[in-house]
Amino acid sequence: SHLGFSQVQDPVQWNFYLKKIDEKTFEVHLSATIEKGWHIYSVTTPDGGPVPTTITFSKNPLVEMQSGIKEVGKLEQKFEPLFGVKVKQYSNKVDFVKVVKKKGAVKTAVKGSVEFMVCNDVECLPPKSVNFTIAIN
Repeated sequence: SHLGFSQVQDPVQWNFYLKKIDEKTFEVHLSATIEKGWHIYSVTTPDGGPVPTTITFSKNPLVEMQSGIKEVGKLEQKFEPLFGVKVKQYSNKVDFVKVVKKKGAVKTAVKGSVEFMVCNDVECLPPKSVNFTIAIN
């Protein structure tokens, strides 16, 4: 059921949330739900390929960022003639997970942005950036 005004394609819905590991440690989840037929790309996508998903966190003296970003989803690697490289992509759903530690008992927030590109077999949409703010209480 396509409505007349749905010309603007937005195949990825983001959901940002925290998962508490212990008193001071949290997982920040940047969770993408992707429409059928579309893909977004791993943070480790090679040069020359589609725009990798890039996650930028704002500096916060109250929060210590652990290194690395874990991708939870079904990684698909395939040679993509469109780009001439082997791409690392996700379909349907992927969670980008960052572990953070809170440095005190005060309320704070993790802020940042995720830049991503979404493609299907025919076209790619221009890279898009989405900002997030997740409170840590």
